[in-house]
Amino acid sequence: MLRIQNFINGTFTDPANGQYLDNIDPSCGAVYGTIPDSDHTDIEAAYQAGQGAFDSWRQTTLEQRSRILLKIADLIEAQAEELAKAESKDNGKPLQLAMSVDIPRAAANFRFFGHAITQFASESHESVGHDSINFTLRHPIGVVGCISPWNLPLYLFTWKIAPAIAAGNTVVAKPSEITPATAYLLANIVQQAGLPDGVLNIVHGTGPRTGQAIIEHPGIKAISFTGGTKTGAHIAQTAAPMFKKLSLELGGKNPNIIFADCAYDKMLEVTLRSSFANQGQICLCGSRIFVEAPIYEQFKKDFVARVGALKVGHPLDDVQLGAVVSEAHRDKILRYIALAQEEGGRILTGGHRVVVPGHQDGFYLAPTVIEVDRADCRVNQEEIFGPVVTLMPFEHETEVLHYANDIPYGLSASVWTSNLDCSMRMSQSLQAGIVWINTWMNRDLRTPFGGIKASGVGREGGFEALRFFTEAKNVCITYNTK
Repeated sequence: MLRIQNFINGTFTDPANGQYLDNIDPSCGAVYGTIPDSDHTDIEAAYQAGQGAFDSWRQTTLEQRSRILLKIADLIEAQAEELAKAESKDNGKPLQLAMSVDIPRAAANFRFFGHAITQFASESHESVGHDSINFTLRHPIGVVGCISPWNLPLYLFTWKIAPAIAAGNTVVAKPSEITPATAYLLANIVQQAGLPDGVLNIVHGTGPRTGQAIIEHPGIKAISFTGGTKTGAHIAQTAAPMFKKLSLELGGKNPNIIFADCAYDKMLEVTLRSSFANQGQICLCGSRIFVEAPIYEQFKKDFVARVGALKVGHPLDDVQLGAVVSEAHRDKILRYIALAQEEGGRILTGGHRVVVPGHQDGFYLAPTVIEVDRADCRVNQEEIFGPVVTLMPFEHETEVLHYANDIPYGLSASVWTSNLDCSMRMSQSLQAGIVWINTWMNRDLRTPFGGIKASGVGREGGFEALRFFTEAKNVCITYNTK
């Protein structure tokens, strides 16, 4: 049994209330560990640790911070196999996916911001004729809160923590209570790397209890959150009247728009991945597929055949899809599949549970393709966040733009075309924070990441993240030229 503890002020501690939650292995449905069910007392202790460490940490040189972050990156890579196995067991994702994507990206996050902080510069403005100069200082905020989701546990946990501490802040962080294992292992790594006590504090527990204590704490000056849109709205309602800085990366219902002139074979291969990577549990997955009419029937035939051949099984085996993250999430996805049929959708493949021999109680689902007739049906408008995509034809560019944009979300979009003019028109007109042309999930860490509408507020990544985790101060000096 894995017994997880909080990590506060450099020490592993039990929750003050002595209460724990079960940690469940989604591949078999069995309890395999416990995690703290922390409350405001633990958050207060974490805050005090962060506050106590802040003055010292903010005064460390950029080179010192950079060396520690780079050392953390090296240690993540050195312990990649242990971390990947923990991620796979906790989340249900295939081990090879955790080894090839999640853990390398976690290391890359620390390495990127370890270098970026040494290149982060402010501006100056000479006021000619006024004998003055303005320059901008960027100071760390103080103690900040980072709350991350269960779908890419270490990947997104480090995406928040790395820029926060690089910028000179101290952190109170809460990983998802569904997938806490790699955050717990990260605490050992930051100790090995020499991160001072109190700079990173990791407190485990539920959103309504532990997360709420973070967002309503008056001393925590900024909140970076990735998760559901409903939770993001609640955070904004709580934190905005307290004048906290907010970065909210929320849900997505992303269109994958396929024109007849696309590079067909490449499109088919990438669309398979963009639909079902991590069991479809990525906010960037292309869950609404729109195909131009001349190639619609051919695509439907080829895509359904490829999807039907995907292997679902235990995450440690050679499979393309593992288990979804929890029983409750599996049942939610099945309800949406039933709703699609009630709305007139036709299941072309999948749509059912999968029983894996030896792991009959695991949370497995067949990858599912549903043909729909209306772009405004609920399964085309609401985030399912599982191995389910809808399929629908279109006749012309303006029609598919309406389909793509007529939705509450605006995180990402993919477009497949060999027509440069079309790609530029679509890039200009799609209501999304990220547009991929003839690719998917192609991420340069220097670029801003985030969405519009119900997909969030603010941007992460690159210098955008360092700007979020700092406050700008303008200094104006007037001088005598005589």
